[in-house]
Amino acid sequence: MSDLPRIRSAHPFTVAFFSMEVGLDPAMPTYAGGLGILSGDTLRAAADMGVSMVGVTLLHRKGYFRQHLDAQGNQTESPAEWLPESFLEPLPFMVSVSIEGRQVQVRAWRYIVYGIGGHPVPVYFLDTATSQNSPWDQTLTDHLYGGDAHYRLCQEAVLGLGGIAMLRAIGHDRVRTYHMNEGHSALLTLALLKERAQGRGLLGLTKSDREAVRRRCVFTTHTPVPAGQDQFSLDLVRGVLGEEQTAALQTAECCLDSVLNMTYLGLANSHYINGVSMRHEEISSSMFPNYPINSVTNGVHAVTWTSKPFRDLYDQHIPEWRRDNLYLRYAISIPLDDIQKAHEQAKRDLLAEVERRSGVRLDPAILTLGFARRATAYKRADLLFSDLDRLRKIASDVGPLQVIYSGKAHPRDEAGKAQIRRVFRAAEALRGAVQVVYLEEYDMALGQSLCAGVDLWMNTPQKPLEASGTSGMKAALNGVPSLSVLDGWWVEGHVEGITGWSIGDNWEPGSNPDVESASLYHKLENAIMPLFYKNKDDFSKVMRWAIALNGSYYHAQRMVLQYMENAYLATGKG
Repeated sequence: MSDLPRIRSAHPFTVAFFSMEVGLDPAMPTYAGGLGILSGDTLRAAADMGVSMVGVTLLHRKGYFRQHLDAQGNQTESPAEWLPESFLEPLPFMVSVSIEGRQVQVRAWRYIVYGIGGHPVPVYFLDTATSQNSPWDQTLTDHLYGGDAHYRLCQEAVLGLGGIAMLRAIGHDRVRTYHMNEGHSALLTLALLKERAQGRGLLGLTKSDREAVRRRCVFTTHTPVPAGQDQFSLDLVRGVLGEEQTAALQTAECCLDSVLNMTYLGLANSHYINGVSMRHEEISSSMFPNYPINSVTNGVHAVTWTSKPFRDLYDQHIPEWRRDNLYLRYAISIPLDDIQKAHEQAKRDLLAEVERRSGVRLDPAILTLGFARRATAYKRADLLFSDLDRLRKIASDVGPLQVIYSGKAHPRDEAGKAQIRRVFRAAEALRGAVQVVYLEEYDMALGQSLCAGVDLWMNTPQKPLEASGTSGMKAALNGVPSLSVLDGWWVEGHVEGITGWSIGDNWEPGSNPDVESASLYHKLENAIMPLFYKNKDDFSKVMRWAIALNGSYYHAQRMVLQYMENAYLATGKG
């Protein structure tokens, strides 16, 4: 536990953390889901630990989107417009990025994340909505994950090329490490190579020039499937970035079959590459066999995701926990009655929010399951409803059940939208037997309430498509155990009957929905519900173990410390 105070001492370097999305405030719709929340948690933990870090992202003036669900679960969307000036400080700097041969002007807004000891981590939001630009160029920083491939490539040029230019304009000249959180920002390597060329041109780069840039870059991949990687035709790249930059990319081992792959661009130009869990390291190594893949399992910012009842509880019993999250290990000494009282308050708070949003009044005495994440096919939100008769019988014979769902589907993800509709149909079919509520507009604030207030956190991804997942980590901080498929982080965090329960018995690739749904029902009927309804103290022991074992490890302080030791401090001089 001595590492964290040591990290807080001054360091002769700065880390620039680049991410297409960053979640810092529920009222700032600059994030879509887990990637953005992870980015925000990384920056918060760096501030707490005194790490010299800056963040770079896009402004997303119209956000991701606002979700609207009708009575049948049909999703429609509208822009999530907000006022940057209400949250951010405009900076006087202006830089330009060459896009399709014209100079697109980019300005920045600043948000400062302050750590527990007051250490500041600035986050720069890049913005093209300035009068010097054409009407179309002004929209480049409007929509998160919107538009077509042309729009996305132009956005990624603003993030990568414009981000480096903005850091230089602001005066961040001591940056030693550039951390790319996914491939969206990988064009920053092109900007660093141009700096290294020092007027010789990109085609005059030497092997030592490329190695010098590689030693300064870190790349984290979050995608366990090839389809999830950003790819652009070289004809499009040539039109957006020009001949010289396209030719440089073609020599950087990132183009195959006349396609630029942003993941390969990040891989080829980084000295440290990692997946986001032990299992994801294995999957990524098989996907990218020519690169040395490590792993740093994700973590969440403990203070942000711990509910007030549990923050108060930890302040009373473990006063060091905010400064050093590893002290949550000592939660094992907290009396069970205190755990139960804190959870009861968190549950009351959640159910009040459910009623406010939906008009549905849930019963605090009933076992409440939570499922909230991006609505997409592989997450299998409907696995719980594979056999409605079986679910009705469990609820009738063992004890009542209620389930709270939430999550947005990308506007173009028809399979994800279909998942939402299936949950609505199941809710209607189960009316009178199992209460099911689906809350629209899933965001940070609702996520904080859900992870803290349900009794059991459910996760049912199709293996091996869950690179890590973090919602179950947030639940564990609040003493909420998981019932989850053995994928992502749960392969590491699962101890059967201690930190929660598995769906299925192994974590080898390939999911059998019949086997997994049968396991889900069996665990609910024979292990979880009898414990909840007949032996409250033993259920509370599982809650306490979830905090002591998982809450004390799967936090962002540990994650940032691992990046420091394995990636940032290993950065060579360039």
